[in-house]
Amino acid sequence: MSTEAESPEPVEKTEENHLPDTKEMRSVVLTSVGGLNKMRVMKRPEPAPQEGEVMIRVKACGLNFYDLMVRQGAVDNPPKTPIVLGFECSGVIEAVGGSVTDFQVGSNVIAITNYGAWSELVTVPTKFCFHMPDGMSFEDAAALPISYTTAHILLYELGNLKKGKSVLVHSAGGAVGSAVAQLSKQLENVTLFGTASAHKHEALKENWQHLFDREVQDYHQEVKKISPEGVDIVLDCLCGEDTNKGYSLLKPMGKYILFGSSNVVTGETRSFFSFAKAWWQVDKINPIKLYDENKTVSGFMLQNLIFSQGRFDVLQDVMAELIGLYKAGKIKPVIDSVFAFEEIGTAMQKLHDRQNIGKVLISPLKEPQPKEEKSAESATPPSPNSGDTENESKEEQK
Repeated sequence: MSTEAESPEPVEKTEENHLPDTKEMRSVVLTSVGGLNKMRVMKRPEPAPQEGEVMIRVKACGLNFYDLMVRQGAVDNPPKTPIVLGFECSGVIEAVGGSVTDFQVGSNVIAITNYGAWSELVTVPTKFCFHMPDGMSFEDAAALPISYTTAHILLYELGNLKKGKSVLVHSAGGAVGSAVAQLSKQLENVTLFGTASAHKHEALKENWQHLFDREVQDYHQEVKKISPEGVDIVLDCLCGEDTNKGYSLLKPMGKYILFGSSNVVTGETRSFFSFAKAWWQVDKINPIKLYDENKTVSGFMLQNLIFSQGRFDVLQDVMAELIGLYKAGKIKPVIDSVFAFEEIGTAMQKLHDRQNIGKVLISPLKEPQPKEEKSAESATPPSPNSGDTENESKEEQK
């Protein structure tokens, strides 16, 4: 993907910001479905907390692969644009709405949002807010909720992980993979198999017994060599043909869990061919086959669970346990990098290219790096924005 950096332009204002006395904030806005050039930093009116809500001055925000899929329109019922992306953040409560008694102005909090987290200010219902423990950084707090809640539910709620079991995880170097590695240590003798790019293996090997680069290795055959009977749990964020491989690796009473479909994201913009290919490659599984083989197939999508299906009680229970584990020093998010709002294109490209080890964050507090510093970075290919979310990209589709 070839790109050309240009000089930064002023932050845009939305049409609704004409009144001079309107208080404004910066937000990262998806202007329309498409490539990286559709992400722009804009001025928007400051929100006000409603009944049962708090307003948070945001310090750090999490970036998830789902954000990339929303940007491309590769999700069911994509939201109407323009919209502020982002599903998790940390910050300080600046105001509270009516009937709020369990949070006060000045409290440090973690929040999960139904979009809108990538702003200097965000309003959130209190049922999706959690007090930060003493000593926790805002970066750790922003990296915790989605990745660790997902990993905990995959392992313990759906996977029923027990001591002595084995788990295969794709994207072992990502934020969820890092969380799985830490959370599985709460039990004895859990064997972890992971797929990750070869250049990540050295950094990951301390927490993973077996690592494979699926671009150059047939991980299905490699797992079978090590464990001919297969594995107990497969956690798949890829979909497509990897679904079939994962199912075939299950032991009797094994569990395959799909929690993503990143194989549909092959370029900067949505590819209908990749989307169709990923889904049509999945074998249709007859329930009678599951019955005969004593296997389980399930799926998990956190945002749907808590926002569409109303199971925020699950979120609250898991977050309480995760915060307890953090306070006890048993888990700590792995932070790969923190980017400025204006560098959202670079951050998204890094995640897309699987160059991260751990969580990628963005922050309204961080200043964009000077252009000469960015050009010296060799680990992450430059994005079409090169830190400037206003410029059109000159990209070559993957």
